[in-house]
Amino acid sequence: MSFVPFPARAASARRSPRSSSTSRRAGGLALTPLTPLALALCCIAPSTWAQQAPAAGDNAAQASQSAPVSTSGASNDTFTTLAPVIITGNPLGNEALTSPSSILEGKQLDLRREGTLGQTLNGLPGVSTTTYGPMVGRPIIRGLDGDRIRIMNNGLGSVDASSLSFDHAVPMDPISADRIEVIRGPAALLYGGNAVGGVVNVLDDRIPTDPVNGIHGTAQGDWGGANNDRTGAVQVEGGDGKFAIRADAYTRNTSELRIPGYAWSSHIRGQDGDAGNGPRDRLPNSDGSVHGGGVGMSWTGDSAYAGLSYSGYDSDYGSVAEDSVRLKMRQQRFGASGEVRDLDGFFRSLKADFAYTDYQHKEVDDGETGTIFKNHGYEARIEARHRDFGPVSGSMGLQISQTTFSALGDEALVPSTDTSNFALFDLEQWKVNDRLTLSAGGRVEYTRLSPSAGGNDRFLDASKRDFTATSFALGAIYKLDSRWSVAANAAYTERAPTFYELYANGPHEATGQYLIGNPNLNKERSFSGDLGLRYENGPNKSNFGVFYTHFRNYITEMNTGLYADDDGNIVPANTDDALSQAVYRAAPADFYGFEASTTMRVLERGAHKLDLNLSGDYTHARNSDTGEPLPRIPPLRLGMGLDYAYGPWGAGVSITKAFAQHRRPDDDTSTAGYYRLDANASYAFKVGQTQWLAYVRGINLTNQEIRYATSVLRDVAPEGGRAVMVGLRASF
Repeated sequence: MSFVPFPARAASARRSPRSSSTSRRAGGLALTPLTPLALALCCIAPSTWAQQAPAAGDNAAQASQSAPVSTSGASNDTFTTLAPVIITGNPLGNEALTSPSSILEGKQLDLRREGTLGQTLNGLPGVSTTTYGPMVGRPIIRGLDGDRIRIMNNGLGSVDASSLSFDHAVPMDPISADRIEVIRGPAALLYGGNAVGGVVNVLDDRIPTDPVNGIHGTAQGDWGGANNDRTGAVQVEGGDGKFAIRADAYTRNTSELRIPGYAWSSHIRGQDGDAGNGPRDRLPNSDGSVHGGGVGMSWTGDSAYAGLSYSGYDSDYGSVAEDSVRLKMRQQRFGASGEVRDLDGFFRSLKADFAYTDYQHKEVDDGETGTIFKNHGYEARIEARHRDFGPVSGSMGLQISQTTFSALGDEALVPSTDTSNFALFDLEQWKVNDRLTLSAGGRVEYTRLSPSAGGNDRFLDASKRDFTATSFALGAIYKLDSRWSVAANAAYTERAPTFYELYANGPHEATGQYLIGNPNLNKERSFSGDLGLRYENGPNKSNFGVFYTHFRNYITEMNTGLYADDDGNIVPANTDDALSQAVYRAAPADFYGFEASTTMRVLERGAHKLDLNLSGDYTHARNSDTGEPLPRIPPLRLGMGLDYAYGPWGAGVSITKAFAQHRRPDDDTSTAGYYRLDANASYAFKVGQTQWLAYVRGINLTNQEIRYATSVLRDVAPEGGRAVMVGLRASF
């Protein structure tokens, strides 16, 4: 769907042009038909159409990094049309980024926004989500999750505990994001082994990077949904062209999730022998609240900026697997950022970022704190772009970080561990001619892990480990003509095992497991590649790609078939509070699949515009030695949608078909397929100097029972039922 963009949200509309890669170019879109071949490709193997309330206009977000945001139907006399540039992993500009990518910002983000980062991104090409109730969801990219997906805030890592366990939320609320960028595939050249699956960067613009003149701001509210979500946010910034300050605050409160029928699956109810047992219509203990905000300030010049920021995040939500357990989470983050451009020496520009984060969450059972997870530390990153040597341009840099993680209390499943990291990286681009652009990058990363038993006998044998990981990648884009291009990537990546993969030794009630690490694990090594065919001609876009990753030693949890008590002693399966024993082991693994999407303008008559969207994706993952399927892999997903625009009016409808997932390990359960129908409508208008957007979303309108194969709680916690969400945003 076409829309009227909001300059206060897309802050770059006010910014002066600059030479760095973080600038965003203004420009319109040509409107011409899509070739039959592009449509045929996506009909044969379409890529994902959003599982989570696909928004009208999301075709722009699902396209490759070269696809600008669709803004047809807007009045050029009143509003500025912007074409986004990928910032993440892209210091050399869009042509250097051969990996497939997606952008969410502006109205596309508003109409997709959910309570978690994972649910917001779920349905983008190759992207799904973990779920542990409506308040917890971490992105999965091409079947990879945990420490293989790099989640960042303004280009630096999120210091939290979300990769340790599925019940730990990512301490970022999508309502605070101005823009979210997703890079899929071989991203290791800039971000290391824990980005082998991809990168998700949440940008909040708390540190203004370009001059701000006058006072600007937004206010937004959403109401409704299957969990009666009440969300509000406000952001204000002002400046005199040199000094700028920005402040924002947000809040979210939800009730228990409404579900279509029983919380327990028929598989669980059948084992119980009584189909009437278990919760119905609502998911117990699924309510929660989030509050947060931040302030930032900066000095901006013609070719430089420098600024500071502070942000805070607090949440309180229930564990849907344990009726009496609440998780209370808090994060504080201090940031600094600066850049100098247009230098005359060897380096053309220099950019530095720093963040210190203090994170903790408490798991409270019946009012008593059982376990406290803490993680605090810093990360710093410096990137320098050197001057061009003929057709060769490049950027190099270093990154350092240090974090201290501890788990105190009943579920101290890992020892307190200091993790230190130092890395050097380089990315070079060679523009061979007008058709062919090559890129090459590498990263060397040293990691040291220092555990401390802290008087806990379970961790007395934990010893220091250090690793030197090397990663490199090659990429190429070849333009077949002005509309078609081919992109290819290949990478070798090494990832150091995390502290929990090495040292875990304790119970985790939330997942029903007793986890045991392997202190002798070696680096995880992988070879990956993807090949994509891209088409762009005005509003008509098509992307089709295949990918493959082979892990020599994929580190994962494996159930032993035994059961243990809280002290780790082996007990019979029918013992009260028995936990399934799981160990971290390394095994060869293969991941491969496809993702593709197409958008075609099927009607353009005067101000009336109608776009057809086709999409889908698929991931196949297995143990290379045994052929056994790997757990929690999303099934084949196909989708179709229509987006309509008439001036400030917009409407969209989409249907998603997710197939059943029967490829699973023997100790997992299958998930049934489903159809999901979503719709939305919007109206943009202006009153005085304030621009408004009113919208309504219909979610899962056929009230389907949806259980994601990627969820560890698929048999006890389904997704929400039929719901309507209304929203209003004002920009001034």
